Amino acid sequence: MQPSFESLSLSDALIAVVGELGYTQPTPIQVAAIPALLAGRDVVGQSQTGSGKTAAFALPILQRVDLDNGSVQALVLCPTRELTAQVAREVRTLGRAHNGLKVLELVGGQPGKPQREALERGVHIVIGTPGRLLDHLSRGSLDPSSIKTLVLDEADRMLDMGFGDEVGNIVREMPESRQTALFSATFPVAIEEMIRLFQRDALRVTIDTPEESVLDIRQLQLCVAREHKLEALCWLLSTYPHESALVFCNQKSVVAQITNTMDAAGVSVDRLDGDLEQFHRDQVLARFRNQSVRILIATDVAGRGLDVDGLDLVINFEMPQQSEIYVHRIGRTGRAGKKGVAISITTSDPDPRIEAIEELTGNSIEVLSSESLGRRSLPLLLKAIAGEPRMETILISGGRKDKVRKGDILGALTGDAGGLRGADIGKIEIQDRLSYVAVSRRVIRAAVTSLNKGRIKGQRFRATHVGGDGKR
Repeated sequence: MQPSFESLSLSDALIAVVGELGYTQPTPIQVAAIPALLAGRDVVGQSQTGSGKTAAFALPILQRVDLDNGSVQALVLCPTRELTAQVAREVRTLGRAHNGLKVLELVGGQPGKPQREALERGVHIVIGTPGRLLDHLSRGSLDPSSIKTLVLDEADRMLDMGFGDEVGNIVREMPESRQTALFSATFPVAIEEMIRLFQRDALRVTIDTPEESVLDIRQLQLCVAREHKLEALCWLLSTYPHESALVFCNQKSVVAQITNTMDAAGVSVDRLDGDLEQFHRDQVLARFRNQSVRILIATDVAGRGLDVDGLDLVINFEMPQQSEIYVHRIGRTGRAGKKGVAISITTSDPDPRIEAIEELTGNSIEVLSSESLGRRSLPLLLKAIAGEPRMETILISGGRKDKVRKGDILGALTGDAGGLRGADIGKIEIQDRLSYVAVSRRVIRAAVTSLNKGRIKGQRFRATHVGGDGKR
């Protein structure tokens, strides 16, 4: 008999929320990890992106949280701001029946004062990146004494990014009686040392090997001369239909070059790399998630923690140096039972990195003929992929802390005052003090005007059209 959420000893309230969200059966990592975490045991989980690991640790945390106690009871470390935001969204969604639940993101690139003030008012669950978490611990604004559960999410990525010392210093500040859950896609020696130092008698759960995680992804490779890589990229984008495409590069300068070239040609494109300020990054990701931007050019800052529904196509413009990073990159597509396509552009045949990936995953990568590229010039190829997206994005100056909900925004746009059709409204994303809503391109002006003239839950908020490059 297939396991159910009811069989995992979860509360009726959490089971109800899970059902409302449409989750019918727990994933393998949830089946293995949730009972152990509820019992207070340390857990080591090996799983790939999309395996359901966030809910695997979030549900036990939510079940054990004491809402009457305003101190921090759970701390989740994430390698990037993007993953932090994704985890926080899922925790809030799963905890929506927990009245008064306070979840706080602590990341760099944002002012520290509002974060300190939020901690002073009381927070139940903190999710953040190592640098900013360590800063709050050293300043005394984050009191770890009441923390019952510590989660190290994507621990291998934190080590890859050079956060090993920071993670060690944070863990040493935690109560000795804490429960520790560590999740990692790979287990190099340094991770094994982390497990030895930071955990006690941890249950090991291994789920979703690379071979299994790429079964629903068609993997292709195209070998071209280095000077023709941009033409190859544009040809691939024009040849393989997609609503959303994610293009990976290793260097920020390459990201900027591709983005600028495509943008000048009228392509719906934006970039995501470490040079962007947090506000800009949030806008770019919101627009990509709601399909106001069809092509995103990114460094590996987006390789993990980028949560996009219906991502059809991933292209490696530059091959990663590590096979595991390749698996993380292409794992952004082919999710939730949908087929995905991942294409790698190479400049040597054979490419030793392709061979290493095939050995790791146990799957061969199909070779595309470069003759198919034809002789079309770059301007013609750019013209073939140019065009405006169907949706546009509106930024609203009110969010979760202003008691704004998705239904409030939808009602403001489709009610008597707004007059828009429900079919013209796309994804609505609520953040702490801001909200993003996608609307059909043809009604963008009317939607902005309506929101600025009207009210949401009796309050006036400013609405602005967010255009390319995060400009308003």
